[in-house]
Amino acid sequence: MRVIDLIKDNKKTAFSYEILPPLKGTGIGKLHETVEMLKEFDPKYINITTHRSEYVYQDMGNGMFQRNRLRRRPGTVAVAAAIQNKYDITVVPHLLCSGFTKEETEYVLLDLQFLGITDLLVLRGDKAKHESSFVPEEGGYRYALELQEQINNFNKGIFVDGSPIKAVDTPFSYGVACYPEKHEECPNLDTDIYWLKKKVEASAEYAVTQLFYDNQKFFDFVAKAREAGITIPIIPGIKPIKRAAQLSVVPKTFKVDLPEELTKEVMKCKNDEAVKQVGIEWCVAQCKELIAHGLPSIHFYSVAAVDSIKEVAKQIY
Repeated sequence: MRVIDLIKDNKKTAFSYEILPPLKGTGIGKLHETVEMLKEFDPKYINITTHRSEYVYQDMGNGMFQRNRLRRRPGTVAVAAAIQNKYDITVVPHLLCSGFTKEETEYVLLDLQFLGITDLLVLRGDKAKHESSFVPEEGGYRYALELQEQINNFNKGIFVDGSPIKAVDTPFSYGVACYPEKHEECPNLDTDIYWLKKKVEASAEYAVTQLFYDNQKFFDFVAKAREAGITIPIIPGIKPIKRAAQLSVVPKTFKVDLPEELTKEVMKCKNDEAVKQVGIEWCVAQCKELIAHGLPSIHFYSVAAVDSIKEVAKQIY
């Protein structure tokens, strides 16, 4: 069943979360532990992130360095298939512009369709670490809208070179990202909502937000989106604070503000165990308020926070 159907048919606010493929060579065991830990809360779907290759420099031992391309977290398609097969939970692999060509994307779509995986989250993706601003891969896309067009054509039975697909299987259904505090590269929130509406017009069926800690900003964003004629479900993305260092890391990394009340409570803590409890309490309050507003789903970002998410889920599901 498609994600859009899962969240619309669910009688209460659905639970879902995002995981990362394992680092190259470390195995899938930890991911299975995460799924086992959270399956009691009946997740409706699990997102699997995709990561681009990055340049790394290998010391040749003679004073010289060789530049190589390395993908530290390969295996998105395989991880998605393994989880769906083992747990019978809908999986949603991410599909990126960043680091991928049109042809590489086409082969990913073919592989996913062979595996019976037809839900996607379509994203531009982050810039490479060595870049000052986003640069598309040669033969790739600059914008998620362009990637949506390729998926839409694939669904119609058209390859990227314009040739026909002889056997068209179940079409892909997909969501996109949105930003309650606007994307860092967007000049203002109204412009950001304009582009979200373009994604919706290009067949996006739902949107998942960047993480946030101030529910009012989410509610204001949703209200502006509705005023703009955006009617698809907008799913809040949530992640509990766990460490004091996140007071500076989270705003820098995700370009979001932390509420003054949360910041003050974290700064009172004597250690990160106390911070973790503050983060859980704040997250529970956030989620209860979101559920009270009738949100169809809450999506959790689980990286380094699985144990906290479990504690939150115990209190709200």
